[in-house]
Amino acid sequence: MNARVVIVGTGGTIAGRGASAAHTATYDCSVETVDDLLDALPGARDLADIQTAQLFQTGSENFGNEELLGLARHVRALLKRDDIDGVVVTHGTDTIDETAYFLHLVVPSAKPVVVVGAMRPASALSADGPLNLYNAIVVASSAASRGKGTLVVSNDEIHSARDVVKTSTFKQEAFRSTFGPLGYVVEGRARFYRLVARRHTVESEWSIDTIQALPEVAIVYAHGGINRTVIEHMACSDVDAIVYAGTGNGNVAHELIDSLVKARARHIHIVRASRTGSGIVIRNAAQPDDRYGWIAADDQVPHKARILMMVALTGTRTTHALQEAFVTY
Repeated sequence: MNARVVIVGTGGTIAGRGASAAHTATYDCSVETVDDLLDALPGARDLADIQTAQLFQTGSENFGNEELLGLARHVRALLKRDDIDGVVVTHGTDTIDETAYFLHLVVPSAKPVVVVGAMRPASALSADGPLNLYNAIVVASSAASRGKGTLVVSNDEIHSARDVVKTSTFKQEAFRSTFGPLGYVVEGRARFYRLVARRHTVESEWSIDTIQALPEVAIVYAHGGINRTVIEHMACSDVDAIVYAGTGNGNVAHELIDSLVKARARHIHIVRASRTGSGIVIRNAAQPDDRYGWIAADDQVPHKARILMMVALTGTRTTHALQEAFVTY
């Protein structure tokens, strides 16, 4: 018996179309429906019993908190059904790693959730979307994918939503994980070689079933000569936390320390992350986090640290518990 899979469309480059086959980076985004993509994919319906749903039709740069919540609730409702074995979400690649990580944290199901996109529109020469979608259906249909959290499939690789990051504006091998992919899709079969050690999905303390809204978390990107007024203006806005994407090991320029300390005094949480793209931000190393009541992002990149912070803030707001989230998830 074939697995029963729902493909949820949200738009993106995978649903894009250019003026000619040579247009790989200039095209109209989110033109094709998920049914259009499926109808153009030979052999897809032999992989699983497939249903479709077009939830959104937009580039993922437009995904805000409401879209995250709406998608998570929709996926959660599907996975509660006994007649559904897995879900594939087609998504723009701009924020695919953020959306996938959100689902990884708040959808408490062992059933596979696979998020997939493309770096080239369907109309382009050597379009990657068709094979990516085919492979995503393979992964969502595989019993081996159960319990591994939300997955991102791209370029024959299966990545954990926790680790994967987009690293290029145009290359098909744009998606990378610091610790490598969990596995590969080879000749129409999902092959896994490692597991995720951190908590997720059914082991998560958060669930979309109880999250009504998401707190506001902003990111400040460090650079040489950054002015403290950036922090001061942000601290006066309606934010619950600031992720500071510092240089190196989350380093903070002397001029900014007082502004961040004052922001924390206003009950705005401060998360020290790094703009480098990889590595661990060590607590109480570059800055005395205990003294200031700040949080170290561990190995999470700034934009995904923002996702974790938004989710964690829906529960406890103590600094200790929030810091624990970064070393647990």
